Amino acid sequence: MSVVDLILPKLGESIMEATILKWHKAVGDTIQLDETLLDIATDKVDSEIPSSTAGTIIEILFEVNAVVPIGTVIARIQTSGSIESTTIETIQAPSIIAPVPDPIILEEVPFTPSAKNVEIQQENSNEVRFFSPLVLNIAQNEGISLNELQQIPGTGSQGRVSKKDILNYVAQKKAGLVQPTIVAQPAMNAVSTSATANTNNSIPQVQNSNSTVSNIFPNADHGFNTSNGASKFANPDEVVITGNTEIIEMDRMRKLIAKHMVDSVQTSPHVTSFVEADVTNMVVWREKVKQLFEKREGTKLTFTPMFMECIAKVLEQFPYINCSLQGDNIILKKDINIGMATALPSGNLIVPVIKGANQLSIVGLSKAVNNLANAARNNQLKPQDTQGGTFTVTNVGTFGSIMGTPIIPQPQVAILALGAIKKRPVVIETPSGDAILVRHMMYLSMSYDHRIVDGAMGSSFLSAVAKEFEQWDQNRQWFQYV
Repeated sequence: MSVVDLILPKLGESIMEATILKWHKAVGDTIQLDETLLDIATDKVDSEIPSSTAGTIIEILFEVNAVVPIGTVIARIQTSGSIESTTIETIQAPSIIAPVPDPIILEEVPFTPSAKNVEIQQENSNEVRFFSPLVLNIAQNEGISLNELQQIPGTGSQGRVSKKDILNYVAQKKAGLVQPTIVAQPAMNAVSTSATANTNNSIPQVQNSNSTVSNIFPNADHGFNTSNGASKFANPDEVVITGNTEIIEMDRMRKLIAKHMVDSVQTSPHVTSFVEADVTNMVVWREKVKQLFEKREGTKLTFTPMFMECIAKVLEQFPYINCSLQGDNIILKKDINIGMATALPSGNLIVPVIKGANQLSIVGLSKAVNNLANAARNNQLKPQDTQGGTFTVTNVGTFGSIMGTPIIPQPQVAILALGAIKKRPVVIETPSGDAILVRHMMYLSMSYDHRIVDGAMGSSFLSAVAKEFEQWDQNRQWFQYV
């Protein structure tokens, strides 16, 4: 018999620690080679860690929610071999906890509910209750409020509400055998907490002091009347101000995002430039070919790969936009890896990366973008899918914004924001004189690190991207580029 030390592996070049979300095995359990041992979370992605050996678990060194540095021994397994210690290889994790909806800047795919376990603190005690994604989805579909859900007795581990518990509750409620318990909202002086990510599309803003926590539970009932008509007062003197507020603690990912945003602003002197682009040619071409494209290539054609192709082409001409700064050294990146900043339904942010974007055709870019979206939606993003970005693009237009001033994701030196495409009357120069025509217009904005990128370079790059958009060939045959 021998004891094997299982060590938390290196998860990426910029990741130094991880949070333990769940142990799938307990002390005394047997485990097979490559069987999932635990779930961990980083600021990039949530992943499953497999065991690198088979045997019996004799010691677990960290509890759930513990923050563990990379390279630390996390568990010990007794085996029949002679190996005394081992390190789990850099993981190829098959899943993440937080799903990414298709606004990964993909217009056609709707948001899907977050599959992340939700931790809820009861207002009248220090007890923390956990609800699985399945329980939350059932509760949401059945119209069970957050307060009502917290009152359901649980028969699962540590008193958690199981699928059986909530289904029994729903059946009894429909039969009129139970009445939901209404929890009164305490009056207290507190501040509702909300934050905005670097792409202006992260967490939904709290609309008022009694706002629903939509990023935790969309149908939560927080004890206030949302009906219209008779519930509204015609006389302002009849309005009752309760002074009630609500405290919403940031989840782990939101805290990390907040820290990164502050660090970025403190690190890089941000400058933002703007330009307007006429993307009528792109709109016309996509509308003309999108059905045949999907039928022939087996993947949807969105604006995202079209934008990415143009941006990658211009990045080849401006190497100082595709670089990073380390001390007094400028590191020019030879690979062009474009990240797509994406807002999750939970209000958090993830940035999948298209590797070698300048080497891909429009078909290859479409497949790369859609494959990342599908993998995220099915909890199959790998840690390397969010690593290695050299330049980032965020589509604030997906959410209706015409422009934005995004924050640079360190250690990159620039981030480009794409605004909404709008039809507007525009003066066009023609051989016969000026004419006013209806065109598809959009604003582009780019924030860049003024330590490396001066205004002349930043504005020139942005103008070159807009020019590439405008010069898109309406008669282009995409299959020539496969």
